[in-house]
Amino acid sequence: MLENKKVFVSGGAGVIGTVLVNKLHQMGARVFAGDLKSRPAAWPPEIMFRQGDLNFITKQELERFAPEYFFHLAAAFERTTETFGFWEEAYRHNVRLSHHLMTCLKDSRVLKKIVFASSYLIYNQELYSYAEPAKKARRLKETDPIYPRNLVGAAKLLHEAELHFLNSFRDTGFETVSARIFRGYGKNSRDVISRWIRSLLKGEALTVYNKEGMFDYIYAEDTAEGLIRLCTSPAAGVVNLGNDNARTVAEVLEILRRYFPDMKTEVRDSDLPFEASQANMDYFCQLTGWKPDKQLEDAVPEVIEHESKRRESEELGKADINILVTSVSSKVPLLKALRSASLKLGNRGKIFGADIDAGCIARYFCDGFWQMPRLFDLKIEELIAYCTAKNISCIIPTRDGELRYFAEHRDKLLLKGIRVMTSGKDGVEICLDKLKFAGELQVRGYPVITTELDIEKLADGTNYVVKERHGAGSQSLGLNLTKQEALNHAAGLKEPIFQPFITGREVSVDLYVDQRGKTKGSVVRARKLVVNGESQISVTERNERLEQLCADISEKLGLYAHVVWQVIIDQAGKFHIVECNSRFGGASTLSLASGLDSFYWFLLEATGNDLTAYPMLPPATGRTLVRYAEDLIIP
Repeated sequence: MLENKKVFVSGGAGVIGTVLVNKLHQMGARVFAGDLKSRPAAWPPEIMFRQGDLNFITKQELERFAPEYFFHLAAAFERTTETFGFWEEAYRHNVRLSHHLMTCLKDSRVLKKIVFASSYLIYNQELYSYAEPAKKARRLKETDPIYPRNLVGAAKLLHEAELHFLNSFRDTGFETVSARIFRGYGKNSRDVISRWIRSLLKGEALTVYNKEGMFDYIYAEDTAEGLIRLCTSPAAGVVNLGNDNARTVAEVLEILRRYFPDMKTEVRDSDLPFEASQANMDYFCQLTGWKPDKQLEDAVPEVIEHESKRRESEELGKADINILVTSVSSKVPLLKALRSASLKLGNRGKIFGADIDAGCIARYFCDGFWQMPRLFDLKIEELIAYCTAKNISCIIPTRDGELRYFAEHRDKLLLKGIRVMTSGKDGVEICLDKLKFAGELQVRGYPVITTELDIEKLADGTNYVVKERHGAGSQSLGLNLTKQEALNHAAGLKEPIFQPFITGREVSVDLYVDQRGKTKGSVVRARKLVVNGESQISVTERNERLEQLCADISEKLGLYAHVVWQVIIDQAGKFHIVECNSRFGGASTLSLASGLDSFYWFLLEATGNDLTAYPMLPPATGRTLVRYAEDLIIP
């Protein structure tokens, strides 16, 4: 039934999700999975994957894939007792996430069914909790009273209600089924069975509470199979998914003792009531004709084998990324855009700002600040030592004057696990040297503005532009000057270059070149209002010919990451390339809002992801950027 069908799986790299995605792929389904965790290494390339917080996935992304079936597994859990710090995480990754995903999908006309991974925690705890150990577990059925016992249970119940609400407005379209899953366990899990196995493999004693407690344990393999069967059956509404076989904690310990005969346990008193719960699977069997059959005795050896082979260095969760942004100055929009990209990745790492000015405004928008020495005083070993001390693995330079330094040391930093968002040494050098830049492009036949050290080599009868050969193009710029004015202006520069003045409209082209040297996407933006040399109002426009030209040159020059081209378009529509900045630009945030997700893409590549599965999705209409002052109130 699911062969060649498009299936979207949230939480696809999780304990259940990994098994589910594998099963769906084996059935011939076309799978798109998303998760905060990284892509499982064993997955074949045809499985589409999106790493990051699905709170940031857009309706446009999901419409592009157009899923016919949706398995919603993504959720945040804590152990038996939820901590005070779980408050925000529970809302973001349970309540908000479920609502956001259905907001993106509720208007779909191709979606046929949603399978929601709900929880038995919705049932009233008084039904299965006791002051003393119970002799028999309570078989909870779908019609039993409900009263969620914690935040997770409350979030699951809310989304069950949301799905029911959406269905009440649709005579045709998608169906929904909410699987109230009981005590899950599996490989790469944080469940108690897996935690105990990891402890035993290290020779550690186990801490045990309420060993008489009874739980219905269901293996991830069976959970995934059960979810698929609910999807392919007429099931709708609420359905239990468990083993229908409650086991005491003491039984679990005895099964583990078979493989760890020297196992030591420490039984401690607990204020928690004794649980005795079990799924009544009669309705599930009636709907699907199937029932989970893998017991603890069958699955525990598989988990032990898996944990034995898992390298000690492998983490169950993903490591957070700390990022250093240099020369932050007053680049607040850049920092805000970077933080958004970091959150989109699901990263909880810190953003450190660095600048030689300890009083710079942008420091108040960073998680940490470094009054950085001038680069000619900063040895690379000192930079590495700072990054190591702060656990920084990504650096984003933001000023032309520092690009040469970071390009020169890029490989040495990479050996220390620190990635820099900049092009290589050759590419940076070409962009910084305007004479070399013009010569290189001219040789390759690109429409670059003629650039000379000697004004006499330029044709007479025109006005001139004079600028410094190295550094930012706006520094000491002389614009639309006569020959004598140009010579006078040049006398005050260190190493002046001369160009003919071209009349036309100046535009910027932002683009991103990935690690393979291929352009990921591009955006053209034009200045509508310029104040003191800075664009206060910019608008995007489409110019596929110009976008392709800038992409071709960027790839030929071997540039990497975010690149900004400055181009003049004359009245005849001809392009005149002015310069290229191999860094994020002052108004490049407009391009981010137009689908050029440069910071997110850089962080993805820095964490080992292939960008092939992350297409650029520009909005249907153009965007306008308005720059304005804003106040920040600090407690």
